[in-house]
Amino acid sequence: MKSAVTLSLVEQARSGPFLLHLDMERGCAAAAAAGFDAVEIFAPSADSLNARELRRLLTTHGLSLAALGTGAGWLVQRLTLTDPDLEVRARARQFVAGLVDFGGSFGAPAIIGSMQGRVAENQSREQALAWLAESLEQLAPRAHALGTVLLLEPLNRYETNLLNRLGDTAAFLGTLRTRNVRILVDLFHANIEERSISESIESLGPLLGHLHFVDSNRCAPGLGHLDFAPICSALVGIGYQGYASVEALPLPTPEAAAAASIMSFRRLFS
Repeated sequence: MKSAVTLSLVEQARSGPFLLHLDMERGCAAAAAAGFDAVEIFAPSADSLNARELRRLLTTHGLSLAALGTGAGWLVQRLTLTDPDLEVRARARQFVAGLVDFGGSFGAPAIIGSMQGRVAENQSREQALAWLAESLEQLAPRAHALGTVLLLEPLNRYETNLLNRLGDTAAFLGTLRTRNVRILVDLFHANIEERSISESIESLGPLLGHLHFVDSNRCAPGLGHLDFAPICSALVGIGYQGYASVEALPLPTPEAAAAASIMSFRRLFS
């Protein structure tokens, strides 16, 4: 298993759960200095990223690109893949597609979390899921052509009313024609929604594509009350070899949170 840390380049996300709120150069340097293997980038858009510069920085600091978040499409532009407006859904797909393409050039998947949207008032859940499925059927093959997968992240009930639980998300993926979508397990969301995180992870098996390594209070792992031992056993049991990516609040300081994260990673996964 490999470690990663989230790096936000979105001004509007300064209060979000990202240890690094810097420009790419300083962010990559800080990630490497803390001992992480990779960065997970939360970018304003694909157009805002410079592939040549990022490749140089990753090489210089011995890092990889773990994944790309697409949530700025919702946070900044209010786009979702389940918006009742056909034009808005098309723009949302275009936004995600740009990040799928960019990430694919680095062998990194794009994450659909908040961009999944929610069931709107006077709209059925079935319709919202049908619109989400329509987008995934287009975006996942695009990722496959680039040698990557598409990641779908269930969120807790306070952030969406569409996909909350891991089992429900897996069942939804089973209805798709594409088999190139994997599930991102965020331990903060799972702590709210799952009866047993470890059992839910075991039930996913190879559907697990990415892990947000974070504690119950959205702080760095080890600074909350999650029992990580059964979670780690479940990850080992299913043969997970992807990233444990820290998407946590920079508390008490970014440096202290990074140190706690790496300490927990090495203790649990060494």
